[in-house]
Amino acid sequence: MPEPRNSSESDDDSLVAPELPEDEEHDKQGLDLAKSLAGRLKQQAANGGFKPVKRKRRSRIEGVQVSGARPDDRDPQKLTNTLGRLMRDQGWEVDVAVHGVMARWPTIVGRETAQHCTPESYENNILTVRTSSTAWATQLKLLAPDLVRRLNAELGDGTVVAVNVQGPHAPSWRRGPRTVRGGRGPRDTYG
Repeated sequence: MPEPRNSSESDDDSLVAPELPEDEEHDKQGLDLAKSLAGRLKQQAANGGFKPVKRKRRSRIEGVQVSGARPDDRDPQKLTNTLGRLMRDQGWEVDVAVHGVMARWPTIVGRETAQHCTPESYENNILTVRTSSTAWATQLKLLAPDLVRRLNAELGDGTVVAVNVQGPHAPSWRRGPRTVRGGRGPRDTYG
């Protein structure tokens, strides 16, 4: 049984392991290793303690910038800002706005008018609109100046200069039972 420790004993005695009974075996190398490590740690503490390890400061590589406290382009960005910058850089702003107007066509021209006419294309500041009948084509031609004004209010001044109104797609009379050889075919009010 180990003897009680006296406070006047030196610290070296505190690292000595209590003696084990003879019948139990233990690894003397492990005990010796632990004693030697404890002795080295004591010696370092007595010589002024542990010194902090100095880390080398990273040198800045020329040309590489590190993000600072202020926001810049390398920081995470909102998707709307990034897409807006991409559209502006590529010159897609007008095309995207026009396609947005085509998607909102019923709210711009009215529900009844939108049922009878649809926008087909936008090129060179001219919007092409296809109607369901010649009567609606005539009506839309009369409303074209008002429609140009509304579209420019939505898209920006000068985005739409004119509206090209086209009637319905006429059937082809070049083949079939109603074909007239050498003639113009049946007369109708298409387009």
